[in-house]
Amino acid sequence: MTTSATTPGAEDRGDPLSVTRAAVVTLDTGKCVTGWSAQAERLLGYDAKDMLGRPIGALWAGEGTREDWLRVHADGREPHHAVLRHRAGHHLRTATSLYELPAEAAGAAFLLLLADAEDEAQWQLRQAMLQGLAAESPVALTIYGPDLRVAWANAAARKELPGEFTQYLGRSEGELYPGSRVLSAEHPPTVTELMREVLTTGQTVVDLRYQGRTLADPSREHVWSLSYYRLQDANGRTLGVCEEAVDVTDQYRARHRLALLSEAAGLIGSTLDLDRTVQEFAEVLVPELADFIAVDLLGAVLDGREPDVRSVGRTGDVRRAFHRSVREDLPEAVVPPGATVGYAQGSPQWRCLGSEKPVMDAVLSYSSSWLVEDAVRSTRMRELGIHSHMVVPLRARGVTMGVATLMRWRNPEPFTPDDLLLAEEVAARAAVCVDNARRFAREHHSALMLQRSLLPHELPAHAAVEAAYRYLPADTEAGVGGDWFDVLPLACGRVGLVVGDVIGHGLHAAATMGRLRTAVHTLADLDLPPEELLTHLDDLVQRLAEEAETAHPFSAEGVVGATCLYGVYDAVTRRATFASAGHPPPALAHRDRPVEFCDIPVSPPLGVGGMPFESVEMDIPDDCVLALYTDGLIMASESDTDIGMARLCFALAHPDRPLEEIAGTMERILLPDHPPDDVAFLVARPRPLPADHIASWELAFDPESAGRARSLTGERLAQWRLEDLSFAVELIVSELVTNAIRHARGPVSLRLIRTENRLVCAVSDGSSTAPHLRRATLGEEGGRGLFLVAQFAARWGTRPTADGKIIWAEVPAPG
Repeated sequence: MTTSATTPGAEDRGDPLSVTRAAVVTLDTGKCVTGWSAQAERLLGYDAKDMLGRPIGALWAGEGTREDWLRVHADGREPHHAVLRHRAGHHLRTATSLYELPAEAAGAAFLLLLADAEDEAQWQLRQAMLQGLAAESPVALTIYGPDLRVAWANAAARKELPGEFTQYLGRSEGELYPGSRVLSAEHPPTVTELMREVLTTGQTVVDLRYQGRTLADPSREHVWSLSYYRLQDANGRTLGVCEEAVDVTDQYRARHRLALLSEAAGLIGSTLDLDRTVQEFAEVLVPELADFIAVDLLGAVLDGREPDVRSVGRTGDVRRAFHRSVREDLPEAVVPPGATVGYAQGSPQWRCLGSEKPVMDAVLSYSSSWLVEDAVRSTRMRELGIHSHMVVPLRARGVTMGVATLMRWRNPEPFTPDDLLLAEEVAARAAVCVDNARRFAREHHSALMLQRSLLPHELPAHAAVEAAYRYLPADTEAGVGGDWFDVLPLACGRVGLVVGDVIGHGLHAAATMGRLRTAVHTLADLDLPPEELLTHLDDLVQRLAEEAETAHPFSAEGVVGATCLYGVYDAVTRRATFASAGHPPPALAHRDRPVEFCDIPVSPPLGVGGMPFESVEMDIPDDCVLALYTDGLIMASESDTDIGMARLCFALAHPDRPLEEIAGTMERILLPDHPPDDVAFLVARPRPLPADHIASWELAFDPESAGRARSLTGERLAQWRLEDLSFAVELIVSELVTNAIRHARGPVSLRLIRTENRLVCAVSDGSSTAPHLRRATLGEEGGRGLFLVAQFAARWGTRPTADGKIIWAEVPAPG
C-alpha cells in the first residue's frame, strides 16, 4: 500500500533506511530469508513464518532481472529501488539497501533494509533542504539555546560575524548586534526579551523589523525582517529559539523613499506662500535625508519676478531663502535668511546653477579648491565634521530658480546615488510649488495694485465730516473685490458719502467697481442730486451689462449689477439727502437714544432699470455717527439680517468714541475670520460749520445790488481777518451777482462760507439756466465775467436747487 506525503512527525525524523526504522531482513548465502522483522511484516504484509527459508527474490514484481535489486549496497551510494509484491496483491515501490555481513556471522550472510520509496524520497528532500538552509540559503538562521545564547548559525548568518564563528558561541543577541533596536512598538524593545516570550509561550513571531549595525559592517545601518519560533525535540523538550533573518535594507529604504515622496506630495505646496513652501521643502528632507539643508533662490524669484533664463548661472543675486538643521542653533549656517549667498566660482552650487544638473560629493574632500578659497565655510565644515555633500537644482518649467544644498555630519553614512535621486525628485516637486507661489505672488501684487488704484488710498480730510473705514474682500488670496466706498468733497461746505456693492468677487467685480466709482466721482462733481446721480449710474450699469453679455454670453462675467447708497451732507444746513439703489439703509447712532436705521425708499439695484429713484432729506443731529455699509457686513452673522442689524446697533453704541475704535468694534463683532462676502463700511461723524463761519444776505433784484454785495463782503472779510482776499473775493462776488441780475431772475442771495482752508462765495437765483464759460471777442462788451471768476478762483461751478441754481467759487484762504 502506497502512503501519501505528510508533514513529518516526531517518529519520522530519522532515515527511513536506518536499522531503527527500516524493515530488516537477513539472508543466507543463497539469499533466502533467515530473519524477518516486525517492520517487514508491516511493510509487505507477510508473517515471518511465511517468509523464512524462501528466496527473497520471490517478492520481485518489477521489470528486469531479480538480481538487479539484490546487489550489495556500497557506502555513499544511493539506495536501489525495487517493486515488490505485497501480500494483499498490490505492488509496492521500495527503497532497498543490501549489506554483506562478516563471514563469522552465524546463519546470515546479508542484511537487507527495506522502506517505502516515497517515505525515503521525502526524507531525502528534507535532508537536502536542511543542508541548503545550513550552507546555501540567503536567509540567516541562528539558534539560541534555552539560555538565549548562540548555539549554532548557518553560513548566511556567519557572514555578518567576522572571524571564526566559534568565538561567538555562547554570546547574546545584544553582543552580536550592539545598539540595534526593534522598529515596532507592538513588541518588546529588545530581541532578547522577545525571544524569552517565544521560549515561554511558543508563540511564533513573523516579520519583525529590526535596525542596527553588524560587526562585519559597523559603518552602515541595516534593516532585517526577523521571525522567531521555538525548537523542541521528539519528546517535546525545549531546545531553544530559531531566528530567521532576511536583510531588507534596500527594500526598507525604497519604501522609506516612497513614503518620503508621498509626504512631500502632501506637505509641500499646502499654501501659495513662497516662504512657507520653501520651509515645507526643508522639513521633508531634514532629518529624514540630511542633517542640514540650505535653500537658495534667485533674487528675481524671491521678488516675484520672472527669472531671466540667460542670467541663470552667471548672476550673483542668489539669496538664502531658508535653512534647517538637526540642531536648533543651526551651526552649519554661514549666512542668515534673506542675505545674498556668495558661492565661490567652481563650488558645487556654482556648478549646479551653471549646468542645471545635481552635484554630489559622497565623500567630501576639504582640499577641494572651492573650499580652500572659502575659508569661512571650510572652517565650519571641519569643526562639525561634515563628510558628505550634495547640491540639487530647483527647476520648473525649464528654468532653474535656485539650488538646495544638503549635508551630513551626524549621520555617518555618505550620500548614495539613491539619496541623490530622492533629493532630485523632492526638489522637482518643490520647484513647481515655488514657481506657483512666485506666480501667485506676482498676480497677487498686480491685483493689489489694481485694487489700490481703484479704491481711495486714504479718505480726504474734510471740514464737514470725520471718517473711518474698513475694506475686507472675500477673495483673500486675490485681495480684491467689488465693494467700494468714498467721501467726496462737494461745494459750499457739503460732502458726498457713498458705498456700493458689485455682484460677484475677484478681479471682474473689482474692474466693474472701478468703472462705477469713476462714474460716481464724475457725476458727483456735477453736483447732481442723489436720485439723479443714481439714475445716470443705472443707465451706465445697463450699458455695461449689455457689453458684457455680448462679450461673454454664457459666462458669469456677462452678469453685471450693483447696489449703491449715495448721500450728501450739508454742513451749513446740518441736513443730509440720501437715495438708495437696492442697498441697506444707513445707521444713525445718537449719543442719547438708540441707534436708528434711516427710513429711505429702496429702489431696485443698478442695472434693473424701469423704476425711478427717490431721495429723502433728513436732519443730522450734532455728535452723532453715520454708518454706511454693504450687506456683507450684516449677512456675515449667521446669514440672518436681523441678527446682523442687532449686532451693528451694539457695535455703534457710544458714538462719542474715536471712529477707528468704532470701526474696529464693528469688524470684531460682526465679521468672522473669513467673511463669505466682500465687506466695506464707512463710519462718519458730521461736523457742522459754526454759525460765525457763515454769512448770508438776501439781495434786491437790482443792478445796484452788486455794489452792496461787494461792501458786505469786504466788511465780513475784515471781521474774519481775511483782508488780503478782499480784491479777489469782491471781484468774484460782483461778477456772480451781476450775472444773476442780468441773465436770471430773483430772488438773489449771497452766502460766504469759511472753512479750514477755503472761502466759498455762493450766489443763488431763481433761474435753472446754467451759465457757460466762454472767451469774449474784441468787439463784444460782455462775456468776460465768468472768465474773470475762473482766473481768480481755485475752482468754480454751479449746482441746481429746488427753485433755481447756485453758482459758487472757492478761493484759498489761510486757516
